[in-house]
Amino acid sequence: MIKINEAVVVEGKYDKIRLSNIIDTVIIQVNGFHIFDDKETLSLIKYYAETSGIIILTDSDTAGFKIRNYIKSYINNSEKSTRVLHIYTPDIFGKEKRKQTPSKEGKIGVEGISDEILRKLFTEHGVLTENAYQKEKMTKSDLFFYGFSGTENASDKRRKLLKSLSLPELLSSSAMLDVLNNKFSQTEFEEYINSNFIGES
Repeated sequence: MIKINEAVVVEGKYDKIRLSNIIDTVIIQVNGFHIFDDKETLSLIKYYAETSGIIILTDSDTAGFKIRNYIKSYINNSEKSTRVLHIYTPDIFGKEKRKQTPSKEGKIGVEGISDEILRKLFTEHGVLTENAYQKEKMTKSDLFFYGFSGTENASDKRRKLLKSLSLPELLSSSAMLDVLNNKFSQTEFEEYINSNFIGES
């Protein structure tokens, strides 16, 4: 079991059951789109965001991103300081064992991701170390400098970067920047780019 200080927010009960065998922390299920009208659960999420911090881990399909962005918007209205970490599952196509057919977009959700990948997602995002939130942050200017925004082939480079990091293709530039800041320091990111994108314009 991975000990985590932050509370983890997931979409449904099967996601919660799945993670309960892997992580030791508070897991909050939002029951899909019901979160839009569930003030009690939203208040609980905000409480943890203002205290221990939260990790949002929804599916990497359109519905998952809508839920993620709604929670993020709600928390951003807090008058207190909050700590929110976003973890994204890679785009894996198939279906969960309990389902007869794949989802609309054909992507496996959190409940269908292997233990190995889930453990890797949590450990790689530095949730076990306090200094994960003390790294020098990269900015949109850094994305421009490395050619991931503002250039003719920036979108292609972003897709290649997302794929190399096993991140979902639906990730926006801002969300990608959040993930990069959780995974890398500026120096670590530069080393990663030099190792994986050397020679690309």
